[in-house]
Amino acid sequence: MLLPLLLLLAARIQPVDVAVPYRQPQLAAGQGQVAMVFGGGRTIFYAGSADRGATFGAPVRVAEVGALALGRHRGPRLAILQNLLVISAIVGEEKATGPHAHGLPEAGNLVVWRSTDRGVSWKRAGIINDVPGAAREGLHAMVTAPDGSLFATWLDLRAKGTKLYGARSTDGGVSWTKNELVYESPDGTICQCCHPSVSIDEAGRTYVMWRNALGGSRDLYLTSSVDGKQFTAAQKLGTGTWKLNACPMDGGALAVHRGKVISAWRRDGDVYLTEGDGPEKKVGTGKDVALAVSKKGTYVAWTHEAAVQVLTPKASVPTLLGAGGAFVNLLAMPDGGVLAAWEASGAIETKRLD
Repeated sequence: MLLPLLLLLAARIQPVDVAVPYRQPQLAAGQGQVAMVFGGGRTIFYAGSADRGATFGAPVRVAEVGALALGRHRGPRLAILQNLLVISAIVGEEKATGPHAHGLPEAGNLVVWRSTDRGVSWKRAGIINDVPGAAREGLHAMVTAPDGSLFATWLDLRAKGTKLYGARSTDGGVSWTKNELVYESPDGTICQCCHPSVSIDEAGRTYVMWRNALGGSRDLYLTSSVDGKQFTAAQKLGTGTWKLNACPMDGGALAVHRGKVISAWRRDGDVYLTEGDGPEKKVGTGKDVALAVSKKGTYVAWTHEAAVQVLTPKASVPTLLGAGGAFVNLLAMPDGGVLAAWEASGAIETKRLD
């Protein structure tokens, strides 16, 4: 099916070296700032926008590391605090080797960098995981709470089986609490390489979503916590189930808006959306789902047949956002619009959806 093209203000960030593509963009907004982070080879990059995401400045090198977890929803994350920017990424000294290494760090740790000059310069702050190498699968999420604290969650390999751990920082990422177990599957492991998602509501309650491995199915589950330490019993999302003896490497997206939990994710080859207590709703066909909830409603984007599609609040069918690309990320803007960024032929493409 041919989709209409969404013609909006667009910008493109080209790599300096075509042999080292830019990958896995992640957007953030707050404190009057709009910015993104992404990776390229062994380097973490930051780019800020002075015009509400219409364009972005030249990328700033945050750090060059021995090995950077990139691809399949891996890569750096960004939080914007008052007079402070915080980046988290899973890195190591050397790349892992072996048939399933995927270029990941051999002993990956979840590391933090901070900037107090709006992204001009960066300093490494420390490590979030308190067991060395436990974050080596390379999949994590980080979010800012209304009170300015941070919460990070990641797939953890400190013991047999993949578990979900989390930690909180109240000093802008300088130090982190003792790592807390968010969830462990009674079947021994959660889905081994699907990224987690995290969101915090207006009251400060933390919500975490992940793909489970339970009873032979790979479905999405949700838990929440008021303190980042004690989490509620896991709740399955959606009414169907995906029987699969493999990892789809696709964890979905999560948002909490005015007390309503909204999630979007893939089951087999289809994309589903759930809003609050409402039933699951099939919105398209594809994978690598992104979600944003703005004043105008819910936006869902995904990849299908090497193209990025988006379903906007007033549309009944998806629109073509980018004819070639993958791994889209969506950000609800303070002005009510939504900003999209995705990988496109080695560059980062961005568009405002107004």
